[in-house]
Order: sequence, then C-alpha cells, then structure tokens
Amino acid sequence: MKVYLFILSLFFFGITFAQNTISGSVTNGNKQPISEANIKIVGGDASTITDSDGKFILNSSKKLPFTIEVSSVGYESQKISISSEDQKINIKLTNEETRLNEIVVSASRTPEKVKESPVTIERMSIKDIKKTASPSFYDGLENLKEVQMNTSSMSFKSINTRGFATVANTRFMQLVDGMDNSSPLLNFVLGNLIGISEIDVQSVELLPGASSALYGANAFNGILFMNSKNPFTSQGITAYAKYGQTSQHAAGTNDYYDYGIRVAHAFSSKFAAKANFSFMNGTDWYATNYNDITVNGRDRSHYGYDGINVYGDEASVRIKAATLPNDKISRTGYNETDLTDNKVSNAKVDFSLHFKPFANDFEIIWQSKFGIGNTVYQGASKYYLNNFFMEQHKIEFKGKNFFVRGYTTTEDGGNSYDMTFTALNINRTWKADKNWFTDYGKAYALSTLLLGQTPNDAHKGARNFADYNISPAGLGLTPYVDPANPTAANGIRYAAGTPEFVKAFKDVTSNPNILSGSKLVDNSRIYHSDANYNFKDVVKFAEIQVGGSYRLYELNSHGRIYTDALSSINYNEYGIYTQVQKKLMEDRLKLTGSVRYDKAKNFDGNYSPRISFVYSAGEQKSHNFRGSFQTGFRNPSTQDQYIGFDIGSRVLIGSAPDNLTRFSETRGNNINGSGEISTLGQIELNGSNTKTLNGSDAYYNSYTKASYAEFDATYPTNLPLAGSINSPGLANAAALLKKANAPLVKPETVKSIDLGYRGSFEGFSFDINGYYNIYNNFIGNLSVVTPYYGTAVDAPDTSTNHSAYALAVGDFREYQLYTNTDIEIKSMGLGIGLSKKIIADFELGANYNYSQFDFDQAKDPSFEAGFNTPKQRVKVSLGNDKLFKNFGFNVSGRWNSQYLWQSTFADGMIAEATVIDAQINYSIPKLKSTLKIGGANLGGKEYAQVLGAGAIGTQVFASWTINP
Repeated sequence: MKVYLFILSLFFFGITFAQNTISGSVTNGNKQPISEANIKIVGGDASTITDSDGKFILNSSKKLPFTIEVSSVGYESQKISISSEDQKINIKLTNEETRLNEIVVSASRTPEKVKESPVTIERMSIKDIKKTASPSFYDGLENLKEVQMNTSSMSFKSINTRGFATVANTRFMQLVDGMDNSSPLLNFVLGNLIGISEIDVQSVELLPGASSALYGANAFNGILFMNSKNPFTSQGITAYAKYGQTSQHAAGTNDYYDYGIRVAHAFSSKFAAKANFSFMNGTDWYATNYNDITVNGRDRSHYGYDGINVYGDEASVRIKAATLPNDKISRTGYNETDLTDNKVSNAKVDFSLHFKPFANDFEIIWQSKFGIGNTVYQGASKYYLNNFFMEQHKIEFKGKNFFVRGYTTTEDGGNSYDMTFTALNINRTWKADKNWFTDYGKAYALSTLLLGQTPNDAHKGARNFADYNISPAGLGLTPYVDPANPTAANGIRYAAGTPEFVKAFKDVTSNPNILSGSKLVDNSRIYHSDANYNFKDVVKFAEIQVGGSYRLYELNSHGRIYTDALSSINYNEYGIYTQVQKKLMEDRLKLTGSVRYDKAKNFDGNYSPRISFVYSAGEQKSHNFRGSFQTGFRNPSTQDQYIGFDIGSRVLIGSAPDNLTRFSETRGNNINGSGEISTLGQIELNGSNTKTLNGSDAYYNSYTKASYAEFDATYPTNLPLAGSINSPGLANAAALLKKANAPLVKPETVKSIDLGYRGSFEGFSFDINGYYNIYNNFIGNLSVVTPYYGTAVDAPDTSTNHSAYALAVGDFREYQLYTNTDIEIKSMGLGIGLSKKIIADFELGANYNYSQFDFDQAKDPSFEAGFNTPKQRVKVSLGNDKLFKNFGFNVSGRWNSQYLWQSTFADGMIAEATVIDAQINYSIPKLKSTLKIGGANLGGKEYAQVLGAGAIGTQVFASWTINP
C-alpha cells in the first residue's frame, strides 16, 4: 500500500507545463473514418489515436511549430507541419499495397520495419484482431504462418512453432507487456489465463524459432509478444459482450458468454491510468476417447484395459495365480466426464498507473494483473485446474532508449485436482486395492477350475464380483478381508453421480495426500527483473544495445508436485547480452551481431551468439533478403530438475543431484495400492515385505522400459514358482534387458540457420522463409523399471543376479526420468506466405508450411522426441472490411496433414483436419459500435489437436463492441 501512495503522490504533485492542443480527423480514400490511427509528434513525446469517428485530440508541451506523423496499418504514413492550434487538420491516408513498412520491435529489441527484420516475424495488428473470424483474438493466432495450436481445453490453447511441443510447451515464451506469464509451478503458459483482453491489445508479434540470443533460455523455439494500449494515447471506455454456443456430439449444444470492459483516461500530460475486466464462461469439449492407451483395438471388455479418458484403471497388477494369464488385471475406472463438470471460465482483471514526470518520453508504470479460471490441463496425467489463480505485479521505468523493469508472478492452485488420483482413491474408498485384486483372482480361478467357464466369461464374472461382491453362480464366494488390515474398505463400486460417489469425490478432491486424495496444492512464485539500454544517441557509428535479466524461482507445491514437502525450493538464473547493428551501402545492407551469456544454478554458463543480415534490393528497396545463424539453448525446467510426482502407474523424478536423495517412496505391503512383494521377493529382501526406493535407484539401477517390454513378451509363461529362478526361459529373456544409463539432465542446444525473403511484386506481398535446426543434448523423458532387488546390468546372469526375476514376478517400480539423448536431432521447415488486394477492397491471404524432423529412433528406442507437428499446413483467408457501407466480412480456412503425437500421457496419431471460420460485421458509427456474427469450424466435423483432449466441435457467436 505504501508503494501505491508514494506513486500517487508523485502523480499529483508533478509540475504542470503549458499545453498546446491540436485536433483533427483522419479518413481513407473513400472518405470513411479511420479509427485507431496513430498520431505522434516527430521528435517529441506526445501521441494519441483516433476514435471510432476518425477524430483525435493531441496535447503537448512542445512549442509550436512542430511536425506530426499519422500512420495506420494498411495505409501510407503522412507527415504534417503544425504551426498553430487553430490549424484545420483533415488527413486522408492512401492505401498501402503491402505491409513491408509496418513497425515491429521484438526481432531486434528496437523499432524497425518488418522488411528490415533480420529473422522471420509474424504480426497481428488491431485491424487483424477486428477482422478475425475466430471466437477470440488468441484463437485467431492459429491463422498466422508457422503457428500450430495444441488445444487441451476450450480455454487452454498452447502455441507450437517449429515443433517439439506438447500442451506443456516449455520451449516457447509468451510476454505480456514485457512480463513472462508462464506458470511458476508448471513452467509454461496457460493460454491466455492471465494474458490480455482483446479490447486492450495494441499489437501482437511472433518470433518463431530460437531467440535465445536476446531473450534467454526459455525462448528456445519461439516467443510471442502481446502489448497493451497505453492510456495516454488510447483513452475512453471500451466494452464488448459476446454470446454464443458450442456444439459437440459428446457434450451437445451449450451456451457460452464472454464480455469485458476497458476504462482509460489521461488526467493530465503527466498522469494516466487504465483498468480492464473480462470474463468468459462456457462448457468445455468433452474428452471421450475410450481407446486403450497401450494396446490398439483393446476395449473395456479386456481385463487389462487402460482407457485414454478413463481413470482409476491405472491400478493394475499381475495376480500371482497359475490359472491367470501372464498379463495385468486393471481395476474398473471412471470416465473423465464423471470426474469433472466440464465447465470452463476465465476472469481477468488488470490495472496500471502511468506517470510522465518530465517533458520527454520518460515514463513510470505500475501494473497489476490477476487471472482466475477453470480449465483442463493434460500432462502426464489429466488435471482439472479449478479456481486456479495467478497474479503479476510490475514496476517499470522506460524512456526513449532504455527500460528497467521488475515483476513477480504468484499462483495458487485453488481447488484443482488430479483426475487419475481422484478415480484411484474413490475406488479405494469403497474397496481397497488388495481386496479388489484378491477377489478378482479368486473368482476367476474358481470359475475356470470349478465351473469350466471360458476365459472371457470368467473375467466378466470376476470383475462383477470384485466390483459388486456378486459371486459367480454356484461358487458362493464372500469378499476377501485382509487380516493385516481388517478395516480396509470392502463395499461395492460407487456409480458416478450417486450420493456415495459425490461424497467420496468431494472428500478426495479436497485432500492433498495422494494416498487418499488428489488435490493439487501450489503457492509457487517467480521474481524477475530485466533491463536494456540502447546507445544509438551516444554512439553514432553503429546501434549498440546492452541488457540483462535475473530470475528467482520459489517452488512450493507442499510436496504434491515437487520434492518440497519440508521446505520450498529456490532456484535462480541470470543472463547478460549485447547487440550491434550497422547499416551499409546507403542503408541497403543491415548487419546485426548479438551474443548472450546465461547461467543457472545447477549448470555451467552458456553463450548464445547470433549473426544476421538483411539486404534490400530494388529501386524502392521492396525486395528484402535476410539470413541468420544462431545458437540457442534451453536450461532444464524446474520440473526437469525438481519434480517428484507420483501419478499412480509411475513416478516422475527430476534429476537435480539433490533431488535424487530428497525423493523416496516405500513400496509393498499394499502401500499406495502397490500390491505385495512376492514371497520369494521377501526372501531376497531378508524377510521384509516393503522396499524403500529413492531417485538414485531410479537413475542408476533401472532397466529401460523398452527392453523390459521385449523381456516380458519373450517370457510369456506363468510366474515362476520356487526353484525356477534359474529356468532357461528366464535366462533367455533376461539377455534382452538393457540397463538404463540415463545421464542427469543438462541444457539442450540448437544451431539454427534461417533464410528468408520478404517483398512485393505485381501487387503481391511475399514472405518466404526456410530453416534448418540441429539439436544436441535434446531434453526428453525416459521410462524405466527399477527392480526391488538385484543389480541392473545388461543381460543379467540370473544365477547370481535376481533382478530379472524381480521383473518377472512384478517386484519392480516404473519411473519416468528427465534426461538428454546423445543422438543428434535435426529439423527443417519451409514457410510461404502471400497476400494481395484483388478486386476493389477484397484482401486475399494464404500461407503454407512444411515441417519435418530427423531422429534415429533405433539408436535410442526408449527416447521420445515429441515433434507433434503436422508435416504440411495450409491456411487461406479472404476478407473485405468495406464490403459495402458499414459492412465487412472475413472467411478463413486451414488444413493440416495427420501427424504422430507423443507425450507422457499417450502416444498415437492425430488425424488430418480441415477447419473453416467466418464472420460478418456491421458498424454503427452513431453508436460507436460494431456488431459481429461468426463461427469457428463451421463444417462441423470434429477434430483433435491433442491425443486425450476433447474433440473440437463448432462454435458460433454474436458480439457487440462499443469503442470510445
């Protein structure tokens, strides 16, 4: 509070300078007003924008005469000399055939024309946001060249550029007004949860590809910049209301609402403020993929079924009975639709105070942002983020050639929960795992031995007995009671929606203990600061910049996600950089060199250099060739290093050296539903029926899961009895086992070559780029199995090393490790974009992307690269914002080829998809309003972008926007 009072005191006690006020209007060639055109004083600090009628008022302390520059996207800029306040200023802008002269900042951290950008860059302007046919501007980013969305939820879309991205895209950075809005706990962006309201967007810039040289470790595969409007130049009250419906086969037709308001005012030339509020509410896409997650074609009737969108069936064991098949039996699970109300919502609030204490462009900004919402996140498990809350606070000082900012990001998990453990522990509420599996095995064995039933009928009867205590006819079985735990639950299965289920659901989701609950607890935060100074007004022979950043992570999941049960985990990193630019050959050639040094707590420092050139050919410099070479790197995320997350079927363990000893778990004796250690296993463990494992066991005494699968397929006999440890069959299968030699995770690097051309010819604007990337030490996951006894070695000798026997009888634990592959990974891609005004004011746009990667899977069969990107994508749009008086429209379509999806949740193919979006809008100048009616995926064919997420249906909407 003291900070706020101090800043306010500065605002209100600032010195007032004499003001000059000029006013005027801006129109196009058809005498139609141009809204949100930029008006700024050349060489001065004052600027403003036009309102919906094309009118503006500009206040400045600069003495007359001076020159103003008027610009708007799609029009040629004009400069006008102003000699008096009474001068009539009526400006008519002419259409610009290309967008080569649009200004971007992100590519070089300095304003430059798009055609001068040394790297590939995509841009979405205010005009693009207004004409998008997507339900929101963030959805509309999918129509940019290079972008492939990964949709986990209607309100959670993750941007993928140049591949290697799941929903948890830790290789991509998103900045809102300079703040990284990724989750401190999860290390990636939660869509637009705490992003920006569409009526406050000034510009959006996208840099696909490595950007580490200027932006550090997390900008490994791309970075998105979203910048909001400044209240000094964009004043008044703006509001929108949007109503629509979503349609999906599984979910039916449901309403959704989206509305927001922006209030901004400049109280003087020294002080301005703004506030935004937006709220969205709807029904999510239901996730109803009931294919088996491990075996194609296997359905619910199979005894080992593990459904993609079914949870609780992860509890599975090999029941030790000679009459049972050598395969896992899984518990009956609950559908995802049973475990969530499928509601999505997002409320965002932000406000900022802006202070200009001097008669120049120096500005002090205090900004606070708050976001809360319900959405579905899919990682190694499925999570319902329920009332998940994030907040950010920033103080920034910036001027013509510098900025210094510091901010903090804090989050609270709210009532979020893990769906897998919700289902597992609801099941355990009515019957303990040991009791359930014992009942199943007993019923199956007796049904085949005494009743002569077929295996299929015996399995059905066994599941019915285990679930509902109904004995197969003629057997008269009673449920098993564990003598070691006679009070263990032993009731009947709770049907979804019943009072018993609802009570158990509430109890489990409010309990953070994974032995009996599923609640996610999170109070993590980030502290970040960065600075930049441009010496262009000091050094004349070249433009030189220097800058740096510092970040501190404070991880606090209370032991739920990370190994921070006893205390929070602190982790820091910092970086410094410099860049030199020089124009030669009458400004036709621009050379840029950059280098950055970054250092993180657990790793050696890394240098990231970049060199680039842009050459402008042609009389009008309208043919622009660019090229760059850079090396980038990515530090392992906090999850890669410090996670210790039990997801039931396996545990995810980060590989920071101190994390290996901090993580431990005890297996056996039905702890956490793990089942008992076999009789001979207990002999191996000197009579103990439990085994404690830690991270060192997982990393240093494990077999690869891929070799275990070969071992398991080669040794199909029933579980060995006493005296058969040294059987020839077991020895032959053990020869296939390979020790998992997983190095502790270290930074991954990329060498990137990017070539491109941007220019115009015969009215067409072209943007062509190609890239080639070489990745080393690529970070990924390795699944391993750790025996409870014996030593993991290649092809163990079963006579002296009983680790293979441990695997054969199920005395092992599966872990997912974070490590690097030593196999070099290569990727390449091509992008072609073109646009043209065809007839009258009709604008045609199209782009094509080709992407592929090269990884020799045979050399590292257990490693998953997770490219998760279609080989081919095509996007087309046609629009006219002056179709006839006050009417405009836009139609966009996109197609992608099928592609392989790999993630810690599930692997499989994503089918090709064709999607058509369209909108028509009508402006009402007297009401300063715009009405829009539109729809997404109007073809109605549902499609998926993430294996395991809900299929995306049709979304239609009508909106009303009021501009100042």
